[in-house]
Amino acid sequence: MSKSRLMKLLPWIATPLLLIVIIVAWHVIVTVGEVNPFIFPPPLDVGQSMVEILGEARTWEATRVTVIEILVGFILAVASGLLVGVVLGKLPWMEISLRPIIIITQVAPKVAFVPLFIIWFGFGMTSKILLAVILAFFPIMLNVLLGVRSVEQGQREVMQSLNATRLQTFGQLEMRSLMPYLFAGMEVGIVLATTGAIVGEYLGGNAGLGFMLVSAMNSLDAARTFAFILLLSVIGLILFLIVNELKRFFIPWHESVYGLQNREV
Repeated sequence: MSKSRLMKLLPWIATPLLLIVIIVAWHVIVTVGEVNPFIFPPPLDVGQSMVEILGEARTWEATRVTVIEILVGFILAVASGLLVGVVLGKLPWMEISLRPIIIITQVAPKVAFVPLFIIWFGFGMTSKILLAVILAFFPIMLNVLLGVRSVEQGQREVMQSLNATRLQTFGQLEMRSLMPYLFAGMEVGIVLATTGAIVGEYLGGNAGLGFMLVSAMNSLDAARTFAFILLLSVIGLILFLIVNELKRFFIPWHESVYGLQNREV
């Protein structure tokens, strides 16, 4: 069997088997160990709670709010990260000047921004979106910066010999070079944007799945809490897979997309 076919079949075989092993191990640990269900509920209870929350209209409304916060924050992070990364990549003196400020904003604990955002923007979606932007911005910007500077000088000289304008050089050479780096940053960024929106809801929200998670936790309903965690994980996975598919669509020529699948065993 070719390696490309094996790579296509592997997720459909290995992933379900791994999930089954995890669920069985979870059930055995809870049952044999006689773990208190208020601390660590059995998988059947979590599954039942998942069915219940999926049948509630407010869960779907909360899902809509959370997904909007994640996507808006992620899109703003991509736009700002791409712009700043390109500018700093083409202007090294500006990157050197702004580097300390950028690093300070990233090493500062993001949770500390939540009370400030709530004071400034209230308990609505704006504060959650901003937290998602802050978390997702840095990896996107950093990868774009690296992509701009990864263009070889020889390639630039070829474009100059063809009398290409700066705009043509950017569109046909630099943009093509930084696209793989951009999507690498986006794959990390969508995960961090999801984390930012949920943490914002968790600490200072009045809507969304993070808020419902806190409500379940405060009511000491462990099974329902686990169900919301599982639902949030599934949403994060779906968003990551969407970004991954966008990468396959926009840069099918890159090694990270076709390399492993096209190599024969």
